[in-house]
Amino acid sequence: MQRKKNQENLKYMVLSAVFAAMIFVTTAFVHIPTHQGYIHAGDGIIYLAASLLPTPYAICASAIGAGLSDYMSGYAMWILPTMLIKAMSATVFTSKRQTIIDKRNMFALLPASVICIGGYYAAGAVLAMLSGSPVQAALTAAIADVPSNFIQCVASSALFISLGMALDKSGIKHSINPQIQK
Repeated sequence: MQRKKNQENLKYMVLSAVFAAMIFVTTAFVHIPTHQGYIHAGDGIIYLAASLLPTPYAICASAIGAGLSDYMSGYAMWILPTMLIKAMSATVFTSKRQTIIDKRNMFALLPASVICIGGYYAAGAVLAMLSGSPVQAALTAAIADVPSNFIQCVASSALFISLGMALDKSGIKHSINPQIQK
């Protein structure tokens, strides 16, 4: 019994590493610079990881992949906010359903978007204030990236839905987690 549990943990750790790498690649190398950061579709892979992996593994993959992307892209001051925001985003999805694309995970796109947009707005304002900007100027500067964060959420949602639908047809969910009944 213990050996089976260890094998399952190892499987999830390996899958988490694979997802962290996919999040890193889709975030660091496929992005468009903006006022304070960049637009990317890597959140779509975060949503996918959170719909396939148990929550602790999805949180780790999301935080590591996205944080590493900020570091490698020259946005080191965003690493901690990004890791927190992406970890929180992963928690609103579930891997306990039969399919990736279901009503709950579709609904989860809304709070994940609110977490992303609101989290980066707050982080942008705090970082601006820490760099010496007055409060009003910091709040104004942070709002400049809200439209690009909205676009990022829409693009990531579209990627998640399209990949999720394709993967649901392949039956991958049952392969990863056989306890979930078809």
